[in-house]
Amino acid sequence: MLNENRLFPADGAARAVAVKLYDAIRDLPIISPHGHCDPRWFAENGAFPNPTALFIQPDHYIFRMLYSQGVSLESLGIPQVDGKQSADPREVWRIFAKHYYLFRGTPTRLWIDYAFEKQFGLKKRLGPENADEYYDLIAKRLETPEFRPRALFESFNIEVLTTTDTPLDTLEYHKAMRASGWKGRVLPTFRPDSVIDAEYAGFLQNIQKLGEVSGEDVGTYKGYLNALRNRRAFFKSMGATATDHGHLTAQTADLSGQEASALYGRILTGRADAKDIELFQAQMLTEMAGMSVEDGLTMQLHPGSVRNHNQKLYEKFGRDKGADIPAPTEYVRGLRPLLNKYGNDSRLTFILFTLDETTYSRELAPLAGHYPALRLGPPWWFHDSPEGMMRFREQATETAGFYNTVGFNDDTRAFLSIPARHDVARRIDCAFLGRLVAEHRLDDDEAFEVARQLTVDLVKKAYKL
Repeated sequence: MLNENRLFPADGAARAVAVKLYDAIRDLPIISPHGHCDPRWFAENGAFPNPTALFIQPDHYIFRMLYSQGVSLESLGIPQVDGKQSADPREVWRIFAKHYYLFRGTPTRLWIDYAFEKQFGLKKRLGPENADEYYDLIAKRLETPEFRPRALFESFNIEVLTTTDTPLDTLEYHKAMRASGWKGRVLPTFRPDSVIDAEYAGFLQNIQKLGEVSGEDVGTYKGYLNALRNRRAFFKSMGATATDHGHLTAQTADLSGQEASALYGRILTGRADAKDIELFQAQMLTEMAGMSVEDGLTMQLHPGSVRNHNQKLYEKFGRDKGADIPAPTEYVRGLRPLLNKYGNDSRLTFILFTLDETTYSRELAPLAGHYPALRLGPPWWFHDSPEGMMRFREQATETAGFYNTVGFNDDTRAFLSIPARHDVARRIDCAFLGRLVAEHRLDDDEAFEVARQLTVDLVKKAYKL
């Protein structure tokens, strides 16, 4: 059973303040400006097929932990590149229940326990002895109208949720939502990695498709940039307020038009070496920042993940299968070309994320505490945890303050985890603020104001929602 005071300080004075702060913000609407939920769920509003398809198969936080302990992805029914997906959902659930102990102490356990209790009334700890009981009850609930995607969206009190989409996407499901008359706000986000990263699978074919969907001549650098502007405008017409970039590094460049055009030519004809590929990504981050100045889309950078580290797994199951591993990331020198060009421009909102926590106090907070264009994104991915969130507040606040951060992103593919993730973030923020009040570093009225800002106001401002 969930304890009402979970994640609050053990100290009595700080806990009392945290409880009051949390009570003031716990029911505020959820703003989810960065995530990976499938827009098809809300467009078609069909029932989720079974508990396994809802909880396990879309959530790499779950199956990467199981895989680390020798549970094969085949046995979990994770879709393969060749289309195979043969595991029985109930058997997959039994495997999950048998190994539920693996999640002790992890944020995943917090999220799942929250969903079990708050959404299904299940308060006993999941294990092999009650696996079928859990499965049957959840499966039965999923057949009811109250557990359709749109009904859940509304019951979760989600004010806005964004998806992450490639420039080649027709956004057909977003169009279908609009045409249906449903009032829920599910907005696309422009993620151009597939046409910017020359190492991306199918890159040259993607460039060709970009030209086709935009009607621009991508054989030239000018035409290529115009094609990207064209797609950004389309996304914006469909409600997008942000772009997102998942580069390995935070390296940027500011080449002359002639240099950039020549580099693009080498990329396009396959004559580029590894340095050219890295330089092209660096140049394109600066180009994207310039386009954000033009069209007003908020820019996000998620660097530092070595994607698809497990080559064997990638070949069989494809991308995003739990094998992306953090790497050290440098920001101060890497971002300087971009910031020299656009960092002082108030028309740009550029949100930085990191998987390298050593950069919080050394690089990110000082940068965001100076450049008007910069904001710090919340703890991301491997640090989306109570400890990670607290480390972020402790290391970033002293230099960047609260108002150069942007609230919370859940960044999830697991729809039912959204309320739980936001609840954890709210509790940790209140715990941090409660401690500041107890230490007489912040007045009560200021803490209440900041708690609301961190929950809804800063995220709305940063993402122009």
